[in-house]
Amino acid sequence: MNRTSLSLLAAATALAAITGFASMTAPAAGDPAAAGTPARLPVERTTQLCPAPSLSEVAETTYTSVTPAGKGGADREAGEEEGGSAELKKSTVTLADAADADAGDAAQDDKKRDDAKKDAAKEKPFVALKEPGTPVTVEASGAEVPALVGVATGRFAPGWTTQQTTAVSVGDARGLLGMTCTAPDTDFWFPGASTERSRQDYVHLTNPDDTVAVVDIELYGKDGVIKSEAGEGIPVPARSTVPVLLSTLTTEDAPNVTVHVTTRTGRVGAAVRAEDSAGGSDWLAAASDAGNRQVMPGIPADATDVRLVAFATGDGDADLKVQLAGADGTITPAGYETLHVKSRMTAALDLSDITKNEAGSLIVSPAEGSRPAPVVAALRVVRGKGDKREIAFIPATGPIASRATVADNRAKGSTLYLTAPGDAAKVKVTASAGSGGGEAKVETYSVKAGTTLGVQPPLPTGLKGSYALTVEPESGGPVHAARMLALPEDGIPMFTVQTLPDDRGTVSVPKAREDLSILDNGKQR
Repeated sequence: MNRTSLSLLAAATALAAITGFASMTAPAAGDPAAAGTPARLPVERTTQLCPAPSLSEVAETTYTSVTPAGKGGADREAGEEEGGSAELKKSTVTLADAADADAGDAAQDDKKRDDAKKDAAKEKPFVALKEPGTPVTVEASGAEVPALVGVATGRFAPGWTTQQTTAVSVGDARGLLGMTCTAPDTDFWFPGASTERSRQDYVHLTNPDDTVAVVDIELYGKDGVIKSEAGEGIPVPARSTVPVLLSTLTTEDAPNVTVHVTTRTGRVGAAVRAEDSAGGSDWLAAASDAGNRQVMPGIPADATDVRLVAFATGDGDADLKVQLAGADGTITPAGYETLHVKSRMTAALDLSDITKNEAGSLIVSPAEGSRPAPVVAALRVVRGKGDKREIAFIPATGPIASRATVADNRAKGSTLYLTAPGDAAKVKVTASAGSGGGEAKVETYSVKAGTTLGVQPPLPTGLKGSYALTVEPESGGPVHAARMLALPEDGIPMFTVQTLPDDRGTVSVPKAREDLSILDNGKQR
């Protein structure tokens, strides 16, 4: 067969394929999507990464994983995507393996990667869900617990979330460390880290993929970038985690540092584990995207010290108005009215016991008459005093657009914070079934304009084990949310705070329609 005949055959085959596809996917008559309105459909795949929880031999870690009940989107038809799974597995490459690979040749490296892939395929999941709406809890002990890499598909994908909670009772890392396992990305901001002598802050980089990721870590202090060549081009082997101690990247003793993590190749999950020898430890999650206005929800009523850390990501300085949304409204706290943040520099403001025994949320926005400039921001929060103190972090978080879920709530010790920085809002909160039994329960809360509502969340009927909370705005203005888990021990008010960003369980999918004119246009060219 000659080349002309092959070309004609290929064109005819392509035409038949395109025509068949168009006929199967063309919108029905009267379908509003035919007019160009994208449909909201549930996501079909979600990836999660949980870093290695602790270096302490006495660490006790609990993983609680859940997919909220429901179809995940109004546009999903009955019976669609009923299959799927949600599983977290141990990372297949250890730090020792990575060091060996660096010392070996390319053929050995390839063999190690191939062996790791085979092991991953055979390995039983560390955490696996059975049904949406029912959490699964797994416990682990000691310093050898590895990072976890997980994927959810089908009906388990929309809103899948996992909470990693670690209790360390003694030592410099003493405290309650909690975090929501993260999705992989290529860019992260962490205002609120530190390289001062009392702190041991590690950036944990977790690679979910089968190829090496290359990462850059930049540090910014009060005078701008902190020079460090050690933070450039850090390799993260496939399906592994690499912890990087910030104090090894610089000799500068900086109490307030903003960490910027970016990837040259690949993608990673990133989180900062902060240990304070003065008392307490916790995870610092990435802040929401840079913006002119940032909301940090969920300052406990009994906070003894609050520090705001902000970084101006753009070319212009930021003059920020500082406000506290409390139980009765939004105020500008006396003595803490504004914060000036120079371009590409980190600024901090110590707010002391700003809440005055009322739960609150901090809001920063452009000061009156100032030029808006994008910033990232976070809070370091302290409960208790002296050797009985404990720390936690609250990064800025966006409003809940549709739904957000937080796992590992207990019968005692959980507090939900709902903030309506603009108009009043009505919110539906669903307490899932318990991991060991019980039935879901739903409550509706009204949040007044410019206030923060701190509530003991609803408990599932007949609760056994831990449970998840799902928050869904029903009407009114935007809502930001956070959950505090408090597990006091030996007089220490051990606690952790997790913000509730939107779970992005649905995506906008444009409808396809039949249009064979593209073939005519191509022929004319």
